[in-house]
Amino acid sequence: MSNMDHLSVYDLGQMPYKEALALQRHLLLLRQNDEIGDTLLIVEHPAVLTLGTRGDYANIYLPRQLLAEAGVEIFEVERGGDVTYHGPGQIVGYPIVKLAHFPGSIRGYITAMATAIIDVLREEFGIEAEQRFDKYSGVWVGDTKIVAMGVAVKQGVTLHGFAFNVNTNLSHFDWINPCGLSKGVTSVEHELGHPVDFERVKQLVIKSLAGKFQKTPVMQPLENLLQMTKIADGGET
Repeated sequence: MSNMDHLSVYDLGQMPYKEALALQRHLLLLRQNDEIGDTLLIVEHPAVLTLGTRGDYANIYLPRQLLAEAGVEIFEVERGGDVTYHGPGQIVGYPIVKLAHFPGSIRGYITAMATAIIDVLREEFGIEAEQRFDKYSGVWVGDTKIVAMGVAVKQGVTLHGFAFNVNTNLSHFDWINPCGLSKGVTSVEHELGHPVDFERVKQLVIKSLAGKFQKTPVMQPLENLLQMTKIADGGET
């Protein structure tokens, strides 16, 4: 299998946002230089808030002191969009891929991510969802958002990606005005009335996403990723 045909997938498990962000940025440089092929990071974060390039602190309702006391950090990042929440029970995906491979460029890429999760929702759980664009970007079940999306493109390579509410504690979204839209949020658990097998959903998302990218997913040992990024950072081999 050639490097062009496969999608290297690293399951980071539960990892703080700051660490995963550093890994993304290391991989971005490697992909820009064609030192690695297209790559997907899958992760579950402890509770954290991120602000995109259109972020407005007015959309964070809970005082920063209370957030800090709860151990919740706020990160300003280069993705599009406003404020969003990441936390336990949410599958977060960060594809580091060459955008030129996608028909329609950025819109085609975002559509590939969205439809991958829409297919999982419909085929596995009977949940009908749709993709929306403009200020209502992401994946929606009726008037409630189930997948937030925000990407950045640097020298033709993507970073950041999607956040899929599976068994997420939706009360944590009360801390913010999600994406600055004053709209509700939902999850697979909320739609079905019971939690689902998180690891199984993760594997379904990986398979569906790789299919939309027209690649074969290849799970890689986390140790390989940590070694690559250590070398890229000038560490010892």
